[in-house]
Amino acid sequence: MSNLSLRGLSKTYAGQIHAVQGLDLEVAQGEFLSLLGPSGCGKTTTLQMVAGFIPPTEGSVVVEGRDMTRVAPEKRDMGVVFQSYALFPHMSVAQNVGFGLEMRKVKKSELQDRIDEALSMVRLSGLEDRYPRELSGGQRQRVAIARALAIRPKVLLLDEPMSNLDAKLRSEMHVELRALQRRLGITAILVTHDQVEAMTMSDRIAVMSNGCIAQLGSPIEVYDKPASEFALRFLGHANIIAGGISSRDGRNAVIHVGSIEFTADIGGHSDGADVKLFIRPERLRICSADKGVAKGRVVASLFLGGFWIFEIESEIGKLRATLQNLGTVQPCEGDEVGITWNAADLRVVAHETANA
Repeated sequence: MSNLSLRGLSKTYAGQIHAVQGLDLEVAQGEFLSLLGPSGCGKTTTLQMVAGFIPPTEGSVVVEGRDMTRVAPEKRDMGVVFQSYALFPHMSVAQNVGFGLEMRKVKKSELQDRIDEALSMVRLSGLEDRYPRELSGGQRQRVAIARALAIRPKVLLLDEPMSNLDAKLRSEMHVELRALQRRLGITAILVTHDQVEAMTMSDRIAVMSNGCIAQLGSPIEVYDKPASEFALRFLGHANIIAGGISSRDGRNAVIHVGSIEFTADIGGHSDGADVKLFIRPERLRICSADKGVAKGRVVASLFLGGFWIFEIESEIGKLRATLQNLGTVQPCEGDEVGITWNAADLRVVAHETANA
């Protein structure tokens, strides 16, 4: 069942700047959806139109079958968590959490119970009398989330709420917020430019570019089967290999890059055509130079604790390989190596958007 519908949603400034263009999107009850993309792609403008902070030029926002397009923000039953948290510094934790409830004229007999309930959800019980300046970054974020949840919203809107946290705390909050959202069964929309955040937390990801959705799907779908080169490059690193088709047998073809030949599933491309293929760094394997599909030389190696990243100058172009740290000896900078992969992990870059 659709909880939130965006129908032909558009925002144009000065009659010619198209921030969002004809967006159609259905978000199910209890779904966690991320709007992912670079600055200027329209994701924040979309969220602000959903929240009611800016009016759309065209289209509508429908929640549970009711058109909310012209409804004031405070009457939309939506909780919003901002990037800056937007806590009132002169108010205590309890006062911050209860602010939205007071604006909605919740009875005093119920007010404290709702505040206590919201703080319990985010594990801040006992901190009611503290002020924002007395809290850590993670605690301030939890207060902002508690304030949004206290009004029992139909939709929770998250505008890059974890961008001010350090990497370790941000990772912990990904897990905590996702678990909380699942437990409450609340519909949530997250705006982020952080691919790890989107992939960690989302049921589906809408990759946005130029005010449009470039791809919509589960984290696995958008990562493993990107619909365009834009989506491919934005969702993690990808090795792009440009070659030509020597011959084919059904969907499989022999690809040549200089003197190197290998097999790939190339779909409907014809013999003799040029083709772009991609493979993710974690799908490459490093072996001895005489056993690989192609030879190369390690020009950089980075150790990141749980895994290694290798930059390799090879016969088929510059490649990046990511290998899990299993405690084994790894090649050093300057070493000659072989590169190989499973044929199924090599995919064609979507032809119609190869230059996106």
